[in-house]
Amino acid sequence: MIILRSAREIELIRKSCRLLARTFKIVQDMIRANITTFEIDQEIEKFIKSQKGYPAFKGFHDYPANSCISVDDEVVHGIPGERVLKSGEIVGVDIGVELNGYYGDAARTYAIDYISLEKKRLMDVTSAALYAGIDQARPGNRLYDISHAIQTTVEEAGFSVVRELVGHGIGRSLHEEPQIPNYGKPHGGPRLKAGMVFAIEPMVNMGKPNVITADDGWTVKTQDGLPSAHFEHTIVITDSGPEILTYDEIV
Repeated sequence: MIILRSAREIELIRKSCRLLARTFKIVQDMIRANITTFEIDQEIEKFIKSQKGYPAFKGFHDYPANSCISVDDEVVHGIPGERVLKSGEIVGVDIGVELNGYYGDAARTYAIDYISLEKKRLMDVTSAALYAGIDQARPGNRLYDISHAIQTTVEEAGFSVVRELVGHGIGRSLHEEPQIPNYGKPHGGPRLKAGMVFAIEPMVNMGKPNVITADDGWTVKTQDGLPSAHFEHTIVITDSGPEILTYDEIV
């Protein structure tokens, strides 16, 4: 069942998402070459808790860190640790926030100094796919219109979407119904209505879509070792269309 949120609930989710957007400003200011992913994760925890929130990933299905930080061929769920970031890498940072019992979820991929043109294109296409999907989140459309828009944007650029991992509903829990795949035929799935809140998150591989899970049991990597990018927003469907709650300029 897809929950329709009340105006009060949407405002509480919006507050969580505003905190999350502010957290990404902290990340953007500190992410660079020669810093460890653990250092970034610690600052994420420190800031969220200073604002009376809680890092939603910590302890979720026993996940051991506050954020997911995934480098180059790591698609998602990279566990922060002693890895030192290097020039030329792309780094996906995925963060969830719980504030007053409501959740927000978002991801960004960052370039460390100068990256290859193909990595830059991968990031640009993944971001464009996210916004193409969001644009379909309108009352009267179907769920898989979002999926199809993402898939079309990605595959027309010659890249591939990861099929094992999906976007999701969000609100009182970090993951709620429905699952939102990043591929699919249009005009299928549940009818979209105002009040639905989704985390839409294309995960896009430069090469083939196949992925594997590392020995740590969490980190998902591309099977062919080529880079992957990940962008995500939490959005609410309104009568006039989608509103991005984790929009970058929210402070």
